[in-house]
Amino acid sequence: METFGFLTCLIGAIVVVGFIFLANAIRIVPEYQRLVVFRLGRCVGARGPGIIFLIPVIDRGVKVDLREQVREIPQQTSITKDNAPISIDFLWYFKLIDPTQSVLQVGNFEAAAAGIAATTLRAVIGGIPLDDVLSQREHINNMLRTRLDEVTERWGVKVTNVEIREIIPPRDVQDAMNRQMTAERVRRAVVTESTGTREAAVNVAEGEKQAAILRAEGQKQGAILAAEGERQAQLLRAEGFAQALASIFETAKGIDQKTMTLQYFETLKSMGMSPSTKYIFPMEFTSMLDNFLGKDGKK
Repeated sequence: METFGFLTCLIGAIVVVGFIFLANAIRIVPEYQRLVVFRLGRCVGARGPGIIFLIPVIDRGVKVDLREQVREIPQQTSITKDNAPISIDFLWYFKLIDPTQSVLQVGNFEAAAAGIAATTLRAVIGGIPLDDVLSQREHINNMLRTRLDEVTERWGVKVTNVEIREIIPPRDVQDAMNRQMTAERVRRAVVTESTGTREAAVNVAEGEKQAAILRAEGQKQGAILAAEGERQAQLLRAEGFAQALASIFETAKGIDQKTMTLQYFETLKSMGMSPSTKYIFPMEFTSMLDNFLGKDGKK
């Protein structure tokens, strides 16, 4: 019985050791990770993805994440080129491109990169005036990314992007900026109002000009029509006079001397009925009378 119990304990110990051996010997590495393997302290390279077999006690594996990571650099107080204190915080994005170097070259590359980012930020801001810091964020982002990438490249880390999140200028600068923005808004309002007034005046003047042109055009057309009407009327009157004269002329062709003498007699008769005591006989009357009565005095 004692022997059986001893064998049972031995088998159990072997099974436990076997499980521990397998647990330490088999590693499953995801697609986005790599396993940097050290064998007896010497790096033998990165392994994965998939199932990786390690020799227990002899091999040691360090997992490295290849996905793009983002870290925050808390607010850092920097001095600009014109000696203005300013607080800036930003985000930096990085990605491991060489898992082996990221393990061999630096103990904690994230902490090291954060320190480098802070000092780099101060160096970059120290060479730029305050106005440029406030207006050239993209330029500062590119400068930070370039300088950080130069340092982290030897660690097998690629800095993909840097984004300044917030810039807090001094209180007096903020007050000055607020006053400047207020003045700018007032200026824009005045410019907009003056532009509207000018456009309104131009529109009114243009309308008055068009109205004057239309009135002048109407007066011109009215004068032309009046002149045309007067000309037509004169032509019609002239044509009437011409027709009357032509009719009189045609009628006069058929009147003889005796008819004219009778017309004189009618006229004299009318004159004789007048209360006047004086009578005037035209000289032509005697010749007309002679023609009417004949040379022998007989009709």
